[in-house]
Amino acid sequence: MIEFFSNLFAPIIHVLQFILGVFYTITSAAGLVSYGFPIILLTILIKVVTYPLTVKQIKSMKAMQEIQPKMKKIQEKYKNNPQMLQQKTGELFRESGVNPLAGCLPLLVQMPILMGMYYALFNFTFPSAEAAAFFWLPNMTEPDPLYILPVLSAATTYLQQKMSSTEMNAQMKIMMTIMPLFIGWISLTFPSGLVLYWVTMNLVQIAQQWWMYRGENAAVKEAH
Repeated sequence: MIEFFSNLFAPIIHVLQFILGVFYTITSAAGLVSYGFPIILLTILIKVVTYPLTVKQIKSMKAMQEIQPKMKKIQEKYKNNPQMLQQKTGELFRESGVNPLAGCLPLLVQMPILMGMYYALFNFTFPSAEAAAFFWLPNMTEPDPLYILPVLSAATTYLQQKMSSTEMNAQMKIMMTIMPLFIGWISLTFPSGLVLYWVTMNLVQIAQQWWMYRGENAAVKEAH
């Protein structure tokens, strides 16, 4: 399976590994010989390039969550009339200016890049032991021996999800607990370089979401 996806995303993987090499040349010339710094820089670059897609995705998710109470009322009222349920749901989407596919399409566009980054780092060959080390990590091809990154991966995943959510039903609340725990659990065995990428990606998205909704947050504080 890994070999299949590696071949499928091979062009993207090669581009990302090339950019990693360029960043490594720059950072190592500055005295930062670890590949951890290029991984962080490349992750930031990816998130900056895909920021417009992230904005569309987050705003669509927020809009869908905000109309959930109205959708629930429609579902209860027309639960025995599928045709009317479909019609009223469509009307609600049009009145609210919500496209249920808008949150999925940006994610689908970003998936090849995210998958390419995953496989670019999964079996990455570092040029030296010094390049493979990063602060407390002796080798980024191996799991984090101190479990710092797995904890951060779970914590940042939870925070990123919480910032994206407004109205939550019982299923969403369960997912907000299960997803971070799952990410933290698989991070225990993943190469630490890959987990570093995930943590950095979450941190950048948290910063982007804060920036997107900074006006709303200020308004809420003033109201209180």
